[in-house]
Amino acid sequence: MKISKGIKEVFNIFQNKESYFDSIDKKQSNNLIFYQVIIICAFAFIYGIVMGSYHSFLQSIVAGVKVIALFLFTIVICFPSFFIIQQVLGSKMGVRQMVVIVMSGMVLMSTILLSFTPIVIFFQLTGGNYHFLQLLHVAVFVFSGIFGLRLMVEALKYACEKKTIYPQIGVTVFKIWIIILAFVGIQLSWNLRPFMCEKNEDFKLFRKYEGNFYTAIIYSVQQLAANKDKQADTLKPVNKSPEKVIKFDTVQH
Repeated sequence: MKISKGIKEVFNIFQNKESYFDSIDKKQSNNLIFYQVIIICAFAFIYGIVMGSYHSFLQSIVAGVKVIALFLFTIVICFPSFFIIQQVLGSKMGVRQMVVIVMSGMVLMSTILLSFTPIVIFFQLTGGNYHFLQLLHVAVFVFSGIFGLRLMVEALKYACEKKTIYPQIGVTVFKIWIIILAFVGIQLSWNLRPFMCEKNEDFKLFRKYEGNFYTAIIYSVQQLAANKDKQADTLKPVNKSPEKVIKFDTVQH
C-alpha cells in the first residue's frame, strides 16, 4: 500500500504540475526521490531489454543495465554543476528540491521511452534492419528527452514566478545547462555502446572507441539509403533487347 502510494505520488506531476511542485517542500514527500529512482531504473531497464532483444537474450540484459547506467550517470555527472551555479545565482531552492525537479524530468523521459516499446517491437518483428532500428532508437530518445527537459524548465519557471524562490536568470542559465546535459548523455551513450548488435555479430560488452556518435548516425543513414537503392535495383524488370529476340528467332528458323 505504501509503495503504490509512493509511485502514485511520482506520477501526480502529469495531472497537476502546480500542486506537485507545491508538495516538494512537505515532509510526506521525503521518499519521493527513492520512488523516482525505482521508476526510472525499471522503465529504462525494460526499454534496454527491448533494444538488446534484436540480437540475443544476453545482449538484452546487458542493454537494460546500460540504459539504467546512462540515466543515472548522466544525472550524477551533471547535477553538481547545476546546483552550484543556481546557488551562485541566488536560488533559495534546496538540494532535495532540485533533485526532485531533475528526477521528475527523467521520470517523464523514461515513461515515454517505455510507451514506445510496442512500436519498437513491431518494427523488430516486421523486418526492420539494424540501421533503421538504430535511427529509430535515437529518434525515440530525442523525442522523450525533449519532453523531459521541458518539464524541468516548467518546474523552474513555476518556482520563479509563483514561489519567488528561484531567480529569473536561473531559468536562462538552466537552458544552457540542458545543452551540456544532452552532450554528456550523448557521449556517455557512445562510451557504453553497443546497446544492440547486428544479428550476425558476436556478443560484445563494449566496442572500441573509434569514430563518434554523429559519424555513426550519418553512417546508419547512408547504409539505410544504400539498402533501399539495392532493393530498388533488384525489383527492376529485366527488359530483353529486341535485337537479341529477332536474332534468336532467325537462328531457330
